[in-house]
Amino acid sequence: MSSVHVWNGLDEVPPDLGATVATLGNFDGVHRGHRAVLARLTERAATAGLQSVAVTFDPHPIAVLYPERAPVALTSLDQRLALLAETGLDAVLVLEFTREFASQTPEEFVDAVFVGALHARAIVVGADTRFGVRNSGSVQTLIDLGKTRGFEVTSIADVGEGERWSSTGVRAALVSGDVETATRMLGRLPRVAGTVVHGDHRGRLLGFPTANLGGRIEGQIPADGVYAGWLTRLDLPVDAVDRVLPTAISIGTNPTFDGVDRRVEGYVIDRHDLDLYGERIAYDVVTRLRETLRFDGIDPLVAQMHADVTRCREVLGIAQS
Repeated sequence: MSSVHVWNGLDEVPPDLGATVATLGNFDGVHRGHRAVLARLTERAATAGLQSVAVTFDPHPIAVLYPERAPVALTSLDQRLALLAETGLDAVLVLEFTREFASQTPEEFVDAVFVGALHARAIVVGADTRFGVRNSGSVQTLIDLGKTRGFEVTSIADVGEGERWSSTGVRAALVSGDVETATRMLGRLPRVAGTVVHGDHRGRLLGFPTANLGGRIEGQIPADGVYAGWLTRLDLPVDAVDRVLPTAISIGTNPTFDGVDRRVEGYVIDRHDLDLYGERIAYDVVTRLRETLRFDGIDPLVAQMHADVTRCREVLGIAQS
């Protein structure tokens, strides 16, 4: 991952920071639409010999203003920062979003953040950017303010290849189990992450020990079903052996056993020697193999699990051990 400065609040921005090119957004998921804006930002900054800075919020503004309508975050703040770092940014300014913060006028926000803290010479944003109290600020607001405050504004139109790349679109695709569309919009595999907890240990008895995600799961959980994907052990070094492992992932309530709780669990193919309890892991989902089914007994369930693993091998390119 590229090195990037992270400033948690305006008071952490260096007072001697030079002029910058800046952008603004929630950047949830850091999907391809976001990356198009960030690519233009870093290109503009490099050409002008200035630093590139992305301004983002935590928590999501909707979670503060309308918690009952808050969307599931596609990425945690740490995941978002890691993905933003990959774009070549020089710095990310994370602003805590509160109701008091939301009461700022667009002018107050621009003067405090873009002018006062970041000394922005240019601002690059998506065409639908809104900011300030009641989202009253727009791209045109930025253009108008820039004329008196010394910065230029570049607006990037919605981008996509026959579809609009958006966080909302990614969520909708995952909720329907359409992993391929979500992957296309993200430019990477969709991910859910959490800590491995003890389950019923039923999978081990059936010959398919699984790692169950527990606690607060990060990311939009796809529709119930069986998926091929990869398990990443987040606590291990990036180059560690066994950090990324081929996995059959199950999402659902285990209807064969009259389950009630919805679970995300995965069987690492051909591995019965792993002790992952307490580890932070992520499931990166490649494709949905089938919907969740209720089986009439253990034998047909186990037979289907073998078939699922065979299909996972084919999808992931894993040879029979």
